[in-house]
Amino acid sequence: MKKEKAKKNSEDFLAKEAKEEAAQAPAYTLDIPEDEIWTYQIEGLHAPRIGKPIKNMRQKKILVVVILLIAIGLAIFFSIRAVHTVPFKYAVLEDGSSELVRFSNPGDVTTLTIDRTEDDAKTPVTALHEFAFNCDEKLTEIRLGKNVVSVEPTSFYSCWALQTIRVDPDNPAYCDLDGVLYTKDLTRVVCYPIDHDKYLRNSRGYGDLKDAAGKPVEELWGPTEVYDEAFYEKYNADTRTYVLPPSVTVIGEMAFNYANLTDLYLPEGLREIETLGLFKCTSLEHIFTCTHPAGLEALADLSVIQKDAYPSLPEGLEIIGSDALTGNQALTYLFVPASVTKIGHHAFWDTCYKEDGEIKGVSEICIALEEEAFRAQTTLGDHWRPQISTGLFPKNIAVRYGAEREG
Repeated sequence: MKKEKAKKNSEDFLAKEAKEEAAQAPAYTLDIPEDEIWTYQIEGLHAPRIGKPIKNMRQKKILVVVILLIAIGLAIFFSIRAVHTVPFKYAVLEDGSSELVRFSNPGDVTTLTIDRTEDDAKTPVTALHEFAFNCDEKLTEIRLGKNVVSVEPTSFYSCWALQTIRVDPDNPAYCDLDGVLYTKDLTRVVCYPIDHDKYLRNSRGYGDLKDAAGKPVEELWGPTEVYDEAFYEKYNADTRTYVLPPSVTVIGEMAFNYANLTDLYLPEGLREIETLGLFKCTSLEHIFTCTHPAGLEALADLSVIQKDAYPSLPEGLEIIGSDALTGNQALTYLFVPASVTKIGHHAFWDTCYKEDGEIKGVSEICIALEEEAFRAQTTLGDHWRPQISTGLFPKNIAVRYGAEREG
């Protein structure tokens, strides 16, 4: 205790002495001429460099820029690598098999086979989780092995480059027809790949289209100087027309989302279009129902199918799901048969638009039943029919009850 007290007294004495010396020190003023205020050199210090070039300034700037670019590049590289280090994410199911939860494309995978897990070749992948391939922009072909027996409807949502889905012939639950996914019994269409028309262009002789200057053209959206109306019609028939097999009874959820189709032929046996079944098929101009004979061979000759087709949703259709045809503004005619008992919310939303004061697209909905019978029989969701802006308040488009089907 005595040592500590002595130490404190010593410190206080030194501090007091330093304070007194500072108070008695003479004032010091640095006398710098006005015209040398920015260039005056104090003895012992470097001269100011104001107005003088810094030695090797150009090289130093270049070095700083290079270091920054390297740092940014490394940051981007490691951030991407961190995201894609594990491209496959699985979940273990009760039976010991795996579900593919998420595939994160490392950037260069275009063809992918799903059958067994990547880290254990003995573990089968039996299911695809919802949004498993969501928004993939590189995959062009997905191959489902024989083990995959459960596919969520949203698994392939927004796979913008996807052209085909192939299925192992020994798969007990699913099959494909030329790259379009179906259940094994062909009663449900599961997924028409978004870019399937590109596959059809390449496989049917339209892979070398050119413009008037001889430059390559990806696809056609009308007759050109090089390709006349007859060529364009055949082009659409070969690449943007699809005929569902006669066995199909259900268009699955999201089955045709964003599909590049102009003409779609539905079978008379179709009973349901599920939620978002024909969502945003923005080039779809015609929906036909065909009475072609049973058997897949009937799909090969479009001219035969067209002879027995009528422009309408099929007689016998019962359920039109929510947003089933939302966003299909290229349609101009829509007929609802008397068999329909349920129309979900926003089923025909945004199928019309206003241009130069005129309603384009589906300007009215034609319904086979009279209004009283239709409302008594049919469960209707909110905003089941589209609206047009008329100023402050939107207005529902017209409905023609008791209409007769065209054609």
